[in-house]
Amino acid sequence: MLTILYRDDYLVSVAKPPGLLVHRTGLDAGETRFALQLLRDQIGRPVWPVHRLDKGTSGVLLFALDAATARALGLAFERGEAMRKSYRAVVRGWPDAAGTIAHPLKRMPDDMRTEREEVQDALTHYRLLERYELPLAQGAFTSTRCALVELQPVTGRRHQLRRHMKHIAHPIIGDATHGKGPLNRALAELLGLQRLWLHAGRLELTHPVTGQPLLIEAAPGEEWARWANWTIGPAIRN
Repeated sequence: MLTILYRDDYLVSVAKPPGLLVHRTGLDAGETRFALQLLRDQIGRPVWPVHRLDKGTSGVLLFALDAATARALGLAFERGEAMRKSYRAVVRGWPDAAGTIAHPLKRMPDDMRTEREEVQDALTHYRLLERYELPLAQGAFTSTRCALVELQPVTGRRHQLRRHMKHIAHPIIGDATHGKGPLNRALAELLGLQRLWLHAGRLELTHPVTGQPLLIEAAPGEEWARWANWTIGPAIRN
């Protein structure tokens, strides 16, 4: 059963666990469990996904309870209108204390919506929260540096956060597509858990019907505490 974070006559939000697809897709033909079907069966009525979270991403996932609301919010998500999303992620290395990534992204092969431009502007703000140093040798280095960052995407492009963090050479840990496989496997063994370390913690938006501000939050899972063993100090770059 999914944890419901918010519900009214038009919207319902759940806390998506990592490893669960939002809806059926040909890219994961072997999957049999999906957030859309689970929520539909749980509340006994149809639901429409407003946005997507990658299979490995956990956190706030929003659905509409009718098609018109879904269309209105889907456009707002894509354009970044009247809503703010905040994620936390563990990345390789120690990024600067804060920064903005303005890097256009090409439409991905599995994005079949023909009205999309081939290359789209994409903007992400980030902020360093904690630094970690783990006893894991890499090449000539005797340890591995990672960091906890807050990510705020302004636009809503496909895999934007994962692609943007790779672009600045700080890929998200556990990202099998945009990260480093050997490092991901070594860290999974050290931590005792393999997952994409990306969590959608907060969603702020204007309610599409009432016009009132709406804040939905999902706390990260207990597994995030595993990183605390290697915290080395305040989030200030030397």
